[in-house]
Amino acid sequence: MAGRPAGRPAAGSLGGWAVSYTAAEWRTIEPLARQAEEQAREHPERRDLFLCHAWDDRKGAARELCDLLVSLGATVWFSEKDVGLGKSLLREIDKGLADSRIGIVLVTPALLKSLPAEGIADKELSALLATDRVIPVAHGTTFDALRDVSPLLAARSGLSTGDSSMRDVATKVAAAAAAEDDT
Repeated sequence: MAGRPAGRPAAGSLGGWAVSYTAAEWRTIEPLARQAEEQAREHPERRDLFLCHAWDDRKGAARELCDLLVSLGATVWFSEKDVGLGKSLLREIDKGLADSRIGIVLVTPALLKSLPAEGIADKELSALLATDRVIPVAHGTTFDALRDVSPLLAARSGLSTGDSSMRDVATKVAAAAAAEDDT
């Protein structure tokens, strides 16, 4: 099978678009989509996605991805929008992680440089790796480069803007996170 249409519009938020995944992408996305649906039934108040990114990407690639996801109807926890002045960054991140169904790790050259320093993105990554609800998205780098820094994250199949546009990647992630309730 070359690819499988997800065939699951995001509760109207993707306008009924059929989203196509490669076979490898579907092997990654399908279990996460099922988990998102289960989480939505058990915890309807949770956001669809938590966006983990390098600090240096917050005004560029991370903002672009967040804006695309939101335009597609996904609810996204993004530090630039969700941490208010005077709030504890780590505490707000902790709440954001707890209140999200799926984590996205935006893997960029900046993230690859920041992870060895064991900063905030490293803490977010550690929390996400403890779940089975994480999608790595490579942007401007490769999964081979990620393997040198985080073999555990690189071992999870993900999506890449080297293979698709950022919009296509966002569409695939938003469709997976849509948490359509088939009951």
